[in-house]
Amino acid sequence: MQELLSPKQVAASIGVSESSLKRWCDQGVITTEKTPGGHRRIRIREVVRFLREQSHPLVSPEALGLPVGAGRRVATLESSREALLASLEAGDHAATRRVVLDHYLAGEGVLGLCERLLAPTLHTIGDRWVCGATEVYQERRACESINRVLFELRSYLPAPSPDAPAAMGGSPTGDHYRLATLMVEVVLAEEGWDATSLGSSLPFATMATAAVRHQPQLFWLSVSHVHDIEELRGGFNEFLETTTPTMPVVVGGREARAVVGASLNPRVHIGANLTSLLEIARGVHPIAKATPPRGH
Repeated sequence: MQELLSPKQVAASIGVSESSLKRWCDQGVITTEKTPGGHRRIRIREVVRFLREQSHPLVSPEALGLPVGAGRRVATLESSREALLASLEAGDHAATRRVVLDHYLAGEGVLGLCERLLAPTLHTIGDRWVCGATEVYQERRACESINRVLFELRSYLPAPSPDAPAAMGGSPTGDHYRLATLMVEVVLAEEGWDATSLGSSLPFATMATAAVRHQPQLFWLSVSHVHDIEELRGGFNEFLETTTPTMPVVVGGREARAVVGASLNPRVHIGANLTSLLEIARGVHPIAKATPPRGH
């Protein structure tokens, strides 16, 4: 996807004249950059911001590198689950992008997309795999497709401010499900955090090294699969002992309570879902936002 676009490309994509678009740029409605030669260029994420905030129709999405038909008005996230399920099981990534981007361009936040569209649909695919209605390759392919969409959404978010609080996290050794930790990263990034997912299947020792080296204000741990619960709890306790005692740690995922056990450590929090994780993050470091995206 092209990162920098000419006013002519943007004007064609949203169905206005180039002179109108340049006037909006002069008025500061759309932020532009200048090339060394003095030509205006507009970042794709700035165009996406404009479309979301102004509820402006998208006439030619392909001019922006978006799927043909993207930007259509849709009803509810719940109503789109069937279409998303069909595209994921068929391996139609263009259709998957279109379903998600339709809602995002209409103003839906990443949190709402994750909790009300992506996660429920992936759970359905997982259930269908268990009962033999879906092949394992289809389930894994679906996860990879959603990973790619989330990376795309991440690219549309503004860079964190220099004074943004830092957060990082990942999943422990043996847990290869990287989608959950990526969802956390993008949700926190949309909130204004400088968030970084370290990835999946990471030894606690290396996560502790990252936490000590970078001193984040928040650390998350996503646990969807447990092979040896005692070993996992031992590694988690060592992580707590070797990292900054004041750093809050949010544990989420299907096996979160199994990992935490009966721990009464005040720095450990259970994130039952992305909404509760975001509430914990706001308690740690509230970030003022003038117009928070829908879904928060």
